[in-house]
Amino acid sequence: MVAMPQWTDQPTNAKFVKDVWEIGVRAKQDEKGIVRREIIEECIKLVMEKDKGKLIRENAKNWKEIARNVVDEAGSSDKNIEEFVSKLVTIS
Repeated sequence: MVAMPQWTDQPTNAKFVKDVWEIGVRAKQDEKGIVRREIIEECIKLVMEKDKGKLIRENAKNWKEIARNVVDEAGSSDKNIEEFVSKLVTIS
């Protein structure tokens, strides 16, 4: 993933993508706030071709598997939704 944040929550999302989850890179803006095509090209090459890209793809694969597990039946997300719905039903 190549993050190019512009406004609101995007800088936070880019921070997570690059530094926390390590599933992408952040394209740097120039002094006028523009991301130049050369920078985008460098970011794409880094993600697709370089050793760092291999690590990024491995991390993305791991996060994909984690996400799949939590939403599967009996996963933590599935359990939380079931608990939430059961509480709503008892309120009525």
